[in-house]
Amino acid sequence: MKRAIDGALSQPWTSRLMPVVRIALAVGVVSLLIGGIWSGLMRMGWALPTLHGQLALLHGPLFVCGMLGTVIGLERAVALGRGWAFVGPGLTFIGGIAMLIGAPVSLAALLVTGGSLVLLAIFGLIAQRQPARFTVTMALGATVWLGGNLFWLAGRPLALASLWWAGFLILTILGERLELGRLRNLPSQALWWFAAGIGALLSGLILAGIAMDAGMRVAGAGFLALGAWLLQYDVARRTLRRPGLPRFSAVCILSGSGWLIIGGMIALISGALYAGPRYDALLHALFVGFVFAMIFGHAPIIIPALLNLPVRFGVWSYVPLVLLHLSLLMRIGGDLAGLGDVRRWGGMLNATAIMLFLGLTALSVWQGRQTPSRLNRVGSTE
Repeated sequence: MKRAIDGALSQPWTSRLMPVVRIALAVGVVSLLIGGIWSGLMRMGWALPTLHGQLALLHGPLFVCGMLGTVIGLERAVALGRGWAFVGPGLTFIGGIAMLIGAPVSLAALLVTGGSLVLLAIFGLIAQRQPARFTVTMALGATVWLGGNLFWLAGRPLALASLWWAGFLILTILGERLELGRLRNLPSQALWWFAAGIGALLSGLILAGIAMDAGMRVAGAGFLALGAWLLQYDVARRTLRRPGLPRFSAVCILSGSGWLIIGGMIALISGALYAGPRYDALLHALFVGFVFAMIFGHAPIIIPALLNLPVRFGVWSYVPLVLLHLSLLMRIGGDLAGLGDVRRWGGMLNATAIMLFLGLTALSVWQGRQTPSRLNRVGSTE
């Protein structure tokens, strides 16, 4: 089957079809992103129309498993260049759409679990081909995602699955940061620090399946250690001095690392959290503050690789980043102070920041596509 798919993808008609498939998946991913934002606002109490009654409860799975799982799977499938690898993001995409339209949650969980199994196979092959610290870290992330999806599929508390999903994204991002800075010679203490942080995170995740309170605290110590490691050793400390896109990406990485530290502190102090304001503060420090800041910083790299579309950087990109951080401070402040309206408006502004970034990115892609045609016209007149 694998050879058949790879052979089919090498045919001329499939070579023409793949850009169409990638664009279709991109449109679908944006739909999942909007659906995740919509469901999150509903969950916070905003009166919005809905496709079905359970949509608000699927806010986290839509974001992590549907949207981000598809993006990460598609990115790695494109990098691997094997036809079977696209089955993974296909399954997670269908699972996300199933959540959007109100299909049985068990079906969506099964599809997403299948997609995460394919991603684990992808990273296993990559780590076998190129055994390195960054490939092993991302393979561990894929393993953790599969574990979280199995918890979800088995009906365990969503808070437990969410903790594992956070581990998946953190490990994936750490692996990508190591990959980008792999030419640096890190001191031995940095490697020990990194290993200790990874060990604490994995130990906390495993322990949480048995004793949620202790596991959350140990995982929180791992979040804190890894966030501090990024601030100290990530290549962004060097690229911060370079103007333009490198500086913007560095600001995203370093500011997001600060939210990982804050999330770690909340988990370390609070222990087991299943619902309530502190639970909201923990999840969104990790998933909005850390993950979306990283998405903002990596999007100009990922989009050209996935869609073969140019992305032009502009200083306006700082506007949604600043809005994201300020609105998250507002939201978490409302959580911790018990101010429900402040929390709700902070969440609305979180959504606004993400949608503003999406709009500016689409505009930069359009401008990037227009620039070559203008240059060609100028060249032809000369």
